[in-house]
This record gives sequence, structure tokens and C-alpha cells, in this order.
Amino acid sequence: MIDIKVPTIGESISEVTLLKWTKKEGDWVERDEVIAELESEKATFEVNAEKAGILKPLAKEK
Repeated sequence: MIDIKVPTIGESISEVTLLKWTKKEGDWVERDEVIAELESEKATFEVNAEKAGILKPLAKEK
């Protein structure tokens, strides 16, 4: 299992919200493929898979 870590956005941003998963649970994802969209008070950004594998999300969308 690979943990997906929220990328460092900036020093002034301490909280992000999971807007949506771009893949479904059980989908195969390739390395660097976009798997989720996150939102902070300043921006919306994408999270990419660090490795290829099957997605098993533990967090829920807002």
C-alpha cells in the first residue's frame, strides 16, 4: 500500500479539502496520473499517483 500525501502548497496554507477523486475505487492508475482534486482557500490543485497500482481511497469527498 502506498500512502498519498498532500503536497506542500505553501507556508500560509494549512488546510485543504478533497473535492473529488478522478478515478473510482478499484481502478488501475499509472504513475503520475491525476487521481484527485484538492482545494485550499487560495487554489485548486491536482494530486498525481506516485506509483502505478489499484486505487483504494480511504478519504471521502466533501
